[in-house]
Amino acid sequence: MTSARPLPTNTPTPEPAESPASPESPDLGDGWGEQRSRLRKDLSRRDVFFFLVCTVVGLDTVGSVAAQGPQGLTWMVVLAVAFFLPYGLLVAELGSAFPVQGGPYVWTRLAFGRFVAGVNQVLYWISNPVWIGGSLCIIALTTWEQFFTPLPGAWRYVAGLVFIWSGVLSVLLSVRVGKWVPIAGAAARIVLLGFFLVSVVLYAAQHGVHAISAGDLTPSYVGFVGLVPVLIFNYVGFELPSAAAEEMRDPRRDIPLSILRSGFASFLLYGGPVIGILLVLPAKQIGSLSGFIDACKAVFTVYGGHVAADGTVTLTGAGSVLGSVAAIGLIVGLLTSGISWAMGGDRGQAVACADGAGPAWMGQISERFGTPVRVNVVSGVLASVLMVAAFNLTHGNGEKYFAAGLGLAISTTFVSYVITFPALLVLRRKFPDAPRPYRVPGGRVGVWLVTVLTTGLVAFTVVVLIWPGFGVGWFGTSGNPADSLPQAWAGQRMAYTLSQLVPLIAFVGLGALSYALGAAQRGRSAAENGR
Repeated sequence: MTSARPLPTNTPTPEPAESPASPESPDLGDGWGEQRSRLRKDLSRRDVFFFLVCTVVGLDTVGSVAAQGPQGLTWMVVLAVAFFLPYGLLVAELGSAFPVQGGPYVWTRLAFGRFVAGVNQVLYWISNPVWIGGSLCIIALTTWEQFFTPLPGAWRYVAGLVFIWSGVLSVLLSVRVGKWVPIAGAAARIVLLGFFLVSVVLYAAQHGVHAISAGDLTPSYVGFVGLVPVLIFNYVGFELPSAAAEEMRDPRRDIPLSILRSGFASFLLYGGPVIGILLVLPAKQIGSLSGFIDACKAVFTVYGGHVAADGTVTLTGAGSVLGSVAAIGLIVGLLTSGISWAMGGDRGQAVACADGAGPAWMGQISERFGTPVRVNVVSGVLASVLMVAAFNLTHGNGEKYFAAGLGLAISTTFVSYVITFPALLVLRRKFPDAPRPYRVPGGRVGVWLVTVLTTGLVAFTVVVLIWPGFGVGWFGTSGNPADSLPQAWAGQRMAYTLSQLVPLIAFVGLGALSYALGAAQRGRSAAENGR
């Protein structure tokens, strides 16, 4: 057995065999050294807490979980123990031990080298434009049409572009100003979901609810493969503040504490609406896209309006006013979800590019705002192109657009996690003496357990997203794999699989191309260091 090696002091060269820099202050190349001086330490512990609540509490998948029925509650609890907790422990250690701008990019670079980290970072970064231009955009537009006015023809494209570029402009703002966007998003979630739950109680008192029996909560494998993607997706995002670690006042202290507090708050905020939807709407009326929207409309009839025998909801008086206010709150919540993820993902991509893992011009930090403006704009362009392409490929079918967009956003993010999560094991071995204000409990066994659980579950999620129903009917289990396809893609398995697989392959190729375009920056850094 070899002895643990000391922390190296020199920057890593492009060759993976060389030793990485000290995790205390890794030298990410001369390109990043110049950009680092433009960062501003404006994020407090409170800011990080609200940032995480805004990030983790996703409003776009509440309907998807409720659409799977009451067993969604059971799997929510199971995955909270099997994934959410281990994932929080993993990120708390990495984020506090390696508090460097770029977060996950730096962790994977120290563990696996610049090339792997660069390609992986592109996957992590590009998942956000896919998400914003996909499921977030279509739910925002559907909400507007449900509560305000239809968006025919070109108006739908115009509204989608307004939604996307409002987010881009918010991400451009300096941290001192921009941090208030996630804070507003977290507040909107708390108020909206709290008001929804109060309305559910009032609705139940007047009209009764759809009872949930113990048998309804019984978990099944079919339910698991249908729920695991959206449930785990709603449990991730803890690593995002680490991408802005050098803009925090005290990342070693604030990251672990914020993860603990926001994790507990997020579980409650996410579980409550799912229960409310199940209690208010008949099972056959719960849709992945509009489940939460429909439930809001139904419960707001207690303030004015009625539900027809066929389930059609009409809001009047105070019900109509409160419904409109809630709709704006939902749209703001969706927009701020995308903004908070972009704030982290774009920063990571800028660090990677400045380090030579991508084109140097994308690694520039604005002197005026202290943010990666160029990466932000590129993200907006990608989200806009993907929105237009998705509308055309799905022929305006909202459910189809939503299912494909959400699936691709999740699978792209989770492929990157398959590389990022094992960094915990590798960095424990490479840097055993690095200060760790927080350590995963249980010693080596605990680290292995946390890594295997988190990595295994995200890898399995990617498989069932590409091939829905994977394992259904195997080894005596019940069910038909075809039933696991999103309803809007029923009978179109190959088309759906290609909608996931082809973009994923293209994104990996884009990551390799991005790395190749960073050759000039890597060459300059090598020359500066006398290599």
